[in-house]
Amino acid sequence: MKAITISIVVAVILIGGAFLLTNGRNDLGQTVSANNVSIVDGKQIIEITARGGYQPRKSSAKAGIPTVIRFVTKGTFDCSSSVRIPSMNISRVLPQSGITDIDIGDGKLGTLQGSCGMGMYPFEIEFQG
Repeated sequence: MKAITISIVVAVILIGGAFLLTNGRNDLGQTVSANNVSIVDGKQIIEITARGGYQPRKSSAKAGIPTVIRFVTKGTFDCSSSVRIPSMNISRVLPQSGITDIDIGDGKLGTLQGSCGMGMYPFEIEFQG
């Protein structure tokens, strides 16, 4: 009986933890919608979290609008703290924790690909008309 009670308590803790981790908030406690793209003061902002890779790995945005890619880090120590976008000759080292905006001008129709400094963690942004 004691083993069953312990199993139930562990299950409740695990389920509660999973709920807390997936309640629609990012690592900074900010509410996250299904779409990581917003337009603020005429600029399109694409927010990507860098830690153990990039989330989301794929983003969809509108082409032809001034665009900023906003990288959010929180305790990032891995290679995703170094961002490369080869087609635009962009290479940046992100802070361990904070926000880094990279202005990429007007997003061009097509797919923009980037990765961590080692090429292990890719991300892409599809610019649509």
